[in-house]
Amino acid sequence: MPRLYVVATPIGNLSDMSPRALEVLRSADLIAAEDTRVTRALLNHFGIDTPAVSNHQHNEEHRASPLVERMLAEDLTVAVVTDAGTPCISDPGSVLVREAAAAGIEVLAVPGPTAMASALSVSGFDTREFAFYGFLPRGGRELREKLLAMQRSGVPVAVVHESPHRVIDLVEEIARTLPGCRVSASCDLTKLYEKTIRGDAQDVLAMLRANEKAEKGEYCLVLDMSGVTIDEEEPLPQVSLEAQLFEELLCGSDLRAAGERLMERGAKRNEVYRARTNVQRFFEDMIEQATAGEDESDE
Repeated sequence: MPRLYVVATPIGNLSDMSPRALEVLRSADLIAAEDTRVTRALLNHFGIDTPAVSNHQHNEEHRASPLVERMLAEDLTVAVVTDAGTPCISDPGSVLVREAAAAGIEVLAVPGPTAMASALSVSGFDTREFAFYGFLPRGGRELREKLLAMQRSGVPVAVVHESPHRVIDLVEEIARTLPGCRVSASCDLTKLYEKTIRGDAQDVLAMLRANEKAEKGEYCLVLDMSGVTIDEEEPLPQVSLEAQLFEELLCGSDLRAAGERLMERGAKRNEVYRARTNVQRFFEDMIEQATAGEDESDE
């Protein structure tokens, strides 16, 4: 019977490769790999010559179903791997697992390294309850709203990934949006220069800024939000956005600034844009009516 193995591979230290993972990769008929070049280097290191096909985020949706059909037709055992860590955890693999399970193929886990568990284990935080979010929005209002939603979820600890080029911006936004949040930031987990820094978000931000090598190596951050206190935002008045815009105009703001004020108070950008358009059209109609009245008077 065909089988699909979800195989974890090292996140940096090749000594973390488990004997069972090696056995599965050797005995499999085919390996579905996130990047066949990366996987081939791993296989060569351990003297494994199992053929591999690509299965990454850009092709998995249309690659998974034909691969499952082939597994059924040829009675294949397939191992799915990613470049590092456990497949399906903020990495490709979930579509293939879904399709295989739906087709009645047995799916088995070969557990091993994962950055999420590693970062949690060295954080020093109470990790009995946590949520994993993978990569967060890159910035701006979307990132701030996501951080606030994470804090309001009631789950005290969150785990996120971030690239070395954006980690300072992320921690800066965490410090600004979640006052009192503690952060454990791990970089190059299991590798020679593995480093974890811990503390209040402001302290971690200062340490990252002072580290000239901060922009090297992937980061896994653990956020302890149990001590975060956020002042409740004043609820928006239960009146139309157009009415609120008029109120801002009466206070001396121009239409653009009035719209910005509404968005700062929580109104959605597209709804503010529609309201601004309606107000602008109202003024244009008023001017047109006034002009028409002057023309009639001249006659």
